[in-house]
Amino acid sequence: MEVRAKKSLGQHFLTDQSIAKSIVDALTVSSELPRDVLEIGPGMGVLTRYLLQREDIKLRLIEIDDESVRYLMTHFQGMQGRLMEGDYLRLNMKSVFNAPYRVIGNFPYNISSQIFFKILEDKDRIPEVVGMVQKEVAERIAEPPGTKTYGVLSVFLQAWYDIEYLFTVGSGAFAPPPKVQSAVIRLRRNSRQTLGCDEVLFRNVVKTGFNQRRKTLRNSLKPLIQAKAAREGWHSEDLAAFSSDPVFDLRPERLSVEDFVSLTDKLA
Repeated sequence: MEVRAKKSLGQHFLTDQSIAKSIVDALTVSSELPRDVLEIGPGMGVLTRYLLQREDIKLRLIEIDDESVRYLMTHFQGMQGRLMEGDYLRLNMKSVFNAPYRVIGNFPYNISSQIFFKILEDKDRIPEVVGMVQKEVAERIAEPPGTKTYGVLSVFLQAWYDIEYLFTVGSGAFAPPPKVQSAVIRLRRNSRQTLGCDEVLFRNVVKTGFNQRRKTLRNSLKPLIQAKAAREGWHSEDLAAFSSDPVFDLRPERLSVEDFVSLTDKLA
């Protein structure tokens, strides 16, 4: 029995066993990290095979494709009670793990960013993530400020995780081969417990700034600047003085996480 790769699910099955083992080996061996591990989108179990060999972890799996679920149940022992059929993006993680856990997977290209945003929702319980994604997405997540690929996801993830770009994977390692290259990245939770600013406003500032990334922050953040002026009851000269801050001359990709935190405090 084989599983058909479904374009609607962004499926490209990894077939290179050495790469599969390298991805699983990237999950840290440590008694200080939680044993519970969730594999997202196991497909035909190329990572699962090596994950099940690791005695230092307790594996759970979530798979949305019923054909893949049947394949895994047929070809791997012990899947009953371990494998969940469903959509990770809709999964209530507190119903799956009542304690910290780690995440690993060959993430479908079409929802990889959404997966990372969901991971952020549970960031205080996820100390480590190892994932293979489209190379462009991996670069976007790992790149420092000042680069063209640095964006919203870069800032949000780098605020809470230290990110390592581990290695690139060519299209020949998959069936069917994707039209793009892939890459494996590892996220490890940093020591930050709070941003020290209004986190809702922080997210708004970052998203608003990058929505028009070719503009300076003075222009892209104009609605937030005007909202600040209205709250403070400023006159035109007050607004002009506030807007003259050199930070507003920059484009959003020039700002680090700490710069966005300072800007959020300024706009609060």
